[in-house]
Amino acid sequence: MEKYRIKTFNKIAAEGLSMFDDHFVVGPDVEDPHGIIVRSAKIDTEEFPSLFAVARAGAGVDNITVDKATGQGICVFNAPGANANAVAELVFVMAGIGARNIHLAIDFCKTLSSLADSELSARVEGNKSKFKGFELAGKTLGVIGLGQVGVRVANGGARRQMRTIGFDPFPALENIHMLSPDVTIARSLKEVLRNADILTVHVPSNEKTKGFVSNDMLSQLPKGAMLINFCRKDVFDEQAVLSALDSGKLSRYITDFPTSATLKNPKVIASPHLGASTEESEEQSAVMAVKELIAYMEHGTIIHSVNFPTAESIPGDSVHTRLIMINKDTPGMIGFASQTIGRHGINIASYLNESNGTIGYNIIDCENPIPPHVIDHIEAHEGVIRTRTIHYQQ
Repeated sequence: MEKYRIKTFNKIAAEGLSMFDDHFVVGPDVEDPHGIIVRSAKIDTEEFPSLFAVARAGAGVDNITVDKATGQGICVFNAPGANANAVAELVFVMAGIGARNIHLAIDFCKTLSSLADSELSARVEGNKSKFKGFELAGKTLGVIGLGQVGVRVANGGARRQMRTIGFDPFPALENIHMLSPDVTIARSLKEVLRNADILTVHVPSNEKTKGFVSNDMLSQLPKGAMLINFCRKDVFDEQAVLSALDSGKLSRYITDFPTSATLKNPKVIASPHLGASTEESEEQSAVMAVKELIAYMEHGTIIHSVNFPTAESIPGDSVHTRLIMINKDTPGMIGFASQTIGRHGINIASYLNESNGTIGYNIIDCENPIPPHVIDHIEAHEGVIRTRTIHYQQ
């Protein structure tokens, strides 16, 4: 049996990599990979001619050329929810720092290290009022984007006795069901903006959300609001944020994506992209990504893909060959494939077709070998993007 070649980018947690068995060759030096596991490295799928799939050990996939991958018939996976708790926890750590001016207070204390205790105490008591902040409890927390992270942030706000309002234009029911009953779901974005003392945004980064947090959006916030960015840098119009800080519209900007311009502003608190940087998050993300990749390589099954439909099917004992057909979502493809296979005397044990409106994904289990010329005929169809064959019996 040919071994699948898996190339790793960045440091992938050992808990995930240990799940690969001897059917896989895995490592950073693997040439011409069938699969890739990545965290933050940029991946251009056109650079890998034998690539079947890319698994991102995290939620966002803006570092992967997803559109190119779709056109090549390459499945892109992510690990939704694996790092959600880590990000949500850090949102409140940083919100607390901003609310209580902890960063400034710590810097002040560091200047006192050369003083005797008596003088130090006097300086502390004389200056502590400079760092007076406010409590999160009782404030209104606006959460835009109610995915895995956003739901956890909204629930965390409710637990902290904050009035919490959430909004998502395209909510997933599985996430909404996780919301605390103490969280109000807004009917519009404007409802969140006009009420939020603290606004945190948790939407994916893509062409539609680039510059989503704009001058117009910020103008609708109450004066002196705090803005939090733990999603992606490009979602926020940086110049709009800096202008709002300068005008006093925003009292504080907390971001996990520092830039030269934001670091120069005293009202900005920046962390170095630490949202998912916990041992637990990295382990869970790696395990989920590896599971997805193994299932796809060995059986062609799909869960948590960002560009292909979900498709799960267990092959029966009589299956000799599993044919995967990836096609444009156009009419007649199921009939074409089944008729082509049947015409050559190959018995189809089961046929699963799933679609996401762009891609049609077919798992066709056959009880006989499929000759190469049959595959060639299928691949020659203008609607077919790619095929794969997985052999269960020799």
